[in-house]
Amino acid sequence: MFKDLGKYIFMIELGYKYIKVFKKTYFHPFITQKYGYQELSKERQSYCNDVLKFLNIEVKIIGELPKKDKILYAINHRSLLDILVMENVFSRFHKNGTWIAKQELFDDPLYGKFFQYSGCISVDLENKRGLLTFFKKIKKTFAKVDDMNLYIFPEGERFKGEGVQEFQGGAQKIAKANNLDIVPVYINDQLEKVFKNAPYQKTYTVEVHIGKIISHENLEEKYLEFYNTVKEKEEK
Repeated sequence: MFKDLGKYIFMIELGYKYIKVFKKTYFHPFITQKYGYQELSKERQSYCNDVLKFLNIEVKIIGELPKKDKILYAINHRSLLDILVMENVFSRFHKNGTWIAKQELFDDPLYGKFFQYSGCISVDLENKRGLLTFFKKIKKTFAKVDDMNLYIFPEGERFKGEGVQEFQGGAQKIAKANNLDIVPVYINDQLEKVFKNAPYQKTYTVEVHIGKIISHENLEEKYLEFYNTVKEKEEK
């Protein structure tokens, strides 16, 4: 109980400190949108790396991110820890970008401002007008930020079962509308259990598998091919 309480206190207190850092960039009147996203990405990565260090979790990367930008990274989703782990990966490849998240996360009284001020982009899946506004914002952002990347969980919800849950249509639509390549990413662990047992006395290692660039057509099918390849190698 005290172990769980301690990590949440640490994350929340650190989060509120970073919200103040984010706000300086988010509301800065004179910086360009490109520079703003670069700085917010670095600040968000710094927060996530600080939390991983506290939890004593390290990330092992299998594969590598492409050098090019304007990529949509499609990632499986099981836990809050997924974001922390992936931000660590992006920091090591010096990538900047933003997360696509449901509007309900931005409305949360506890951590909603963290998502907003750290540069994440909200989408209201239940509102047609909200979806239209979202797609316009994405297109305008890519027009001004040429080294931008998007991070998304195509499953939509956290999935605690075996394998990968059925994809929602958002990731494929975003990639098609903005002419984005996609990189499939598979976090090869049950991070909900990893997070529950953290922090660790002995360093715990999480494996992240990065696939090759794919097109948006038949995204779920291609992602499953990548996932099956990862699992086949694991069994050998």
